[in-house]
Amino acid sequence: MMDQEQPFDLSTRYVVMDDDGAAIPVPVSNTFFADLERQFGDFAGKRLVAHFTFDQDWDSWEMHPAGDEFVCLLSGQAELVLEQNGTEAVIPLKTPGTYVLVPRGIWHTARVFKPSSMLFITPGAGTQHRSH
Repeated sequence: MMDQEQPFDLSTRYVVMDDDGAAIPVPVSNTFFADLERQFGDFAGKRLVAHFTFDQDWDSWEMHPAGDEFVCLLSGQAELVLEQNGTEAVIPLKTPGTYVLVPRGIWHTARVFKPSSMLFITPGAGTQHRSH
């Protein structure tokens, strides 16, 4: 029998998955990203499964050099903007269950049209951010 008999809530515990197949619940807090770094170092070989809600456009761009990112709309309406070599591609997310695979190394941001909830599976090693 498994040790875990109660379900977790993705709004209070994200999951770190590693290349060895382990899935490690991690409590969400105000110091979450600093806690991740303390516990997992540079995050090489790991992916973060997380849930975020948005009521406005993202205030920055991000890029993940370690792999593709899975972004799935759970509710609301938004669009992802992907940028490569100065060219932008806009991908609408209008229907729950719609998802985008953001390619490794591609800068991306989101515009939010209705409050939105999204599920992410992110290869976090080396993630970069830049302002708009």
